Amino acid sequence: MRRTGRHFLQIPGPTNVPDRVLQAIGRPTIDHRGPDLPVLAGETVEGLRSVFNTKGPVLTYPGSATGGWEAALVNSLSPGDRVLMFDQGYFSATWEKVGLRLGLQVHLVPGDWRRAVDPNVVESMLREDTKHQYKAVLVVHNETSTGVTNRIADIRQAMDSASHPALLMVDSVSSLGSIEYLHDDWDVDVTIAGSQKGMMMPPGLCFHAVSEKALAASESARLPRSYWDWNAMLSLNETGFHPYTPATNLLYGLKEALSLLAEEGLDHVYARHARHGEATRRAVEGWGLEIFCSCREERSNTVTAVMMPDGMSADEFRAVILERFDMSLGSGLGKLRGKVFRIGHLGDFNDLMLAGTLAGVELGLMAGGIPHKKDGVRAALDFLAETSA
Repeated sequence: MRRTGRHFLQIPGPTNVPDRVLQAIGRPTIDHRGPDLPVLAGETVEGLRSVFNTKGPVLTYPGSATGGWEAALVNSLSPGDRVLMFDQGYFSATWEKVGLRLGLQVHLVPGDWRRAVDPNVVESMLREDTKHQYKAVLVVHNETSTGVTNRIADIRQAMDSASHPALLMVDSVSSLGSIEYLHDDWDVDVTIAGSQKGMMMPPGLCFHAVSEKALAASESARLPRSYWDWNAMLSLNETGFHPYTPATNLLYGLKEALSLLAEEGLDHVYARHARHGEATRRAVEGWGLEIFCSCREERSNTVTAVMMPDGMSADEFRAVILERFDMSLGSGLGKLRGKVFRIGHLGDFNDLMLAGTLAGVELGLMAGGIPHKKDGVRAALDFLAETSA
């Protein structure tokens, strides 16, 4: 039977792509060695600098953000280098695996996934590293699997207080374009992002913002690199070209997505996401369910992970919502599989879309026989009505 209406894609990425971006991607393909590409590439670089809040180099690769992880490591580190990471969710754990496969020594600080990285722990561990064996600190800004957001500025302050020279690398995949991010002000050395979340694009592009300190480190880095080589990219990027075939149609979409962010204004974009995040959290509390992130101040404004009551499967609940109401929710990843479902509230999103999403979740709770209170949607609507968009 044909489904009527539109599918609700409420996973925390890939997100809904605005019509203007889809139309831009549909433009005729251009000659990637012709005169149009430098103009297009230059416009996207300047737009990305604004979103990253940086005056430094920005690189765009055809590839996923997972490739961006690898690119950050191979351009700045050498075999056997020690790096400091924190077990705070599925994606931080996956980034660790990339480092191990590349031959790095990864010190992964244990965590229960429910809290952000403690800057005091960062400072303590770096103070103990008197020989400066740690060459980099790797942190996920907004852990998509858990709905926990790290305080990058505080982590940088902790590194400075310890007077440690390690590079700071940050995954901003589910925060860039949604949660305020200040690459230069926070003194981040490498920031990694992707196209498919707050940037309102399909998957297929990854981005780097790179500091002068990271570029200097790349001169002596000895991990093998070819496709991901910064030097090859930067030398040609100065003329607007790429060392290999770029994703030209996605660049058209990126230009349009950056225009949308600029038209709304980044401050308004961040406020909108904060407002929708709070409305979602009020809905979860109104249902009497538990938010996975255990600290209110660390809860994400782009994704909320919700714990299921004991003995009930989050995957079965998600299947009910997909079958009955044609809405996709994010699954639990890694050790959270079957234990949580995730509500994405980021990207090209407004009040009515959020209201429909939360109504779909409440309908699913009823249809799935999940014990809950029926105050969730009302709590969210009250908050939205009381606050300005």
